[in-house]
Amino acid sequence: MTAGAELKAMTDTMEDLMILTLRRLALLCCLLFVAACQPAGQKDLAESTDAAEELPTIDLVAMTVPQLQRQLSSGELSATDVSRAYLHRIAQLDDAGPTLNAVIELNPDALTIAGELDDRYAADGVTGPLHGIPVLLKANIDTNDAMATSAGSLALAGHNAARDAFHVARLRAAGAVILGKTNLSEWANFRDDDSSSGWSSLGGQTRNPHVLDRNPCGSSSGSAAAVAASLSPLAVGTETNGSIVCPAGINGIVGIKPTLGTVSRSGIIPIAHSQDTAGPMAKTVTGAALMLEAMVGFDAEDSGATTHLQPFRFQPDPQTTSLTGKRIGVYRSYYGIGTFPEVDAIYENAVATLTALGATVVDPINYTPPETEGNPQYEVLLFEFKADLNAYLAAHEIDESIDTLEKLIAWNEENAATAMPIFEQSVFYDAQAKNGLDDPDYLIAVEASNEHMRTVLDGLLADNDLDALFIPVNGPAWKTDWIQGDRFSFGGTSSLAAVSGYPSVVVPAGDVRGLPIAVGFVGAAFSEAQLIQMAYVFEQATQARIDPKFVPSLEVD
Repeated sequence: MTAGAELKAMTDTMEDLMILTLRRLALLCCLLFVAACQPAGQKDLAESTDAAEELPTIDLVAMTVPQLQRQLSSGELSATDVSRAYLHRIAQLDDAGPTLNAVIELNPDALTIAGELDDRYAADGVTGPLHGIPVLLKANIDTNDAMATSAGSLALAGHNAARDAFHVARLRAAGAVILGKTNLSEWANFRDDDSSSGWSSLGGQTRNPHVLDRNPCGSSSGSAAAVAASLSPLAVGTETNGSIVCPAGINGIVGIKPTLGTVSRSGIIPIAHSQDTAGPMAKTVTGAALMLEAMVGFDAEDSGATTHLQPFRFQPDPQTTSLTGKRIGVYRSYYGIGTFPEVDAIYENAVATLTALGATVVDPINYTPPETEGNPQYEVLLFEFKADLNAYLAAHEIDESIDTLEKLIAWNEENAATAMPIFEQSVFYDAQAKNGLDDPDYLIAVEASNEHMRTVLDGLLADNDLDALFIPVNGPAWKTDWIQGDRFSFGGTSSLAAVSGYPSVVVPAGDVRGLPIAVGFVGAAFSEAQLIQMAYVFEQATQARIDPKFVPSLEVD
């Protein structure tokens, strides 16, 4: 190496170190800024659970939603007791202890709401099917209370919605206590190509409760981690493509991604109306089904809603313990086959379980995507994100300095040290460059992605006379990495349901060294009830869910 080349190499190295140091300093500033801006209600409310009044003795780890429902209905537990117990656990595990960072904000009115439910119970009995049961909401969901709807962004830290999202109003009417909001991948993981799932500029990095240095997947990271860690019995996630099913699978819980329009999209900070949906997350299939029933209802303001056409009964029949009469196709067109032999073995054992439960298994089912120019699915999301986000911001009382995507981009640039310390906003730039939804390129992309996937799924189900497809959902959680970002090396099956708008139900199937592995059932439009029943039978037969042990790292004794 010449002296000049050696000098250049030394200079490049020093520049790299300086950049890395500056990024770390920026991140430290961000975390200090976030701590200083922590909503006042969170600390005060958490501390109130440690007051002189003795906490109720409730085994929150073992408790299921049906058990809570029975004990609240009988008066054995009060809504106040239950909420105080979960708030105490959040203080112990999320704010202290392993510091999961799953909850971004607590509802300062939670105990007041619980007390009001207790008063109603004393006068008239239970308020509804979720009477007194705490629920956490992803922080991109509107609530008409003291909590912000931020999407995890510092830019929206002060945004308080004027009314509840439609499905939140439904949950309140069912008697749920909205306990707080959960952290997420900022902007539902639609800001930059090199993002870290579970990180937001407002909430920091959510940790996987099973192994703390592993990623919780996203974008409903906090919702999934909170349920897995028993910080709440129920949580709402949202999905555009994989944002319910991946975190549910990686955190070892049940997640339901409903048919598009079954749950109202009103009051959710959007990515794309052709794929966005909220959905329930719980430890058990029955718990998730109970929550889905409460969330569903026709919303006249959601122009694409189809809920008024569907029955609202989703609870599984506990008397049905077999899959006899069901034809289930084993999906084999996923990436990463052979990458993780232990995961492949879990999937094969799960397929064998389907046969043992009486199902007729059709194996294999394969699908080869067509060769298309560009990435039509991503193009649809970019077009719709710009249009839908601008519409959301216009409909809410947003500060005029950030009331369009273009202005948000400028705000992030001006506040890069705190807003973008570990990744930038390449996706924002790509979306801002798009035209309106009347652009021919958008219409072509919709036909090549959403419409094509519906045709494909309908064909796979009809041609093979299937009740559902059976899919692998995830490999072992990867280590959280703020330099290289996420590493998805297995699965890729979420697009089947996400792009078509069809439903999927994810259920635990095993684990690799304590890292949960899940499988899923995907079906035709509005087949939620059937998928839930199949997932329930599988869940009862396998009992594969594991409670997290908060292991610091697999590489450390």
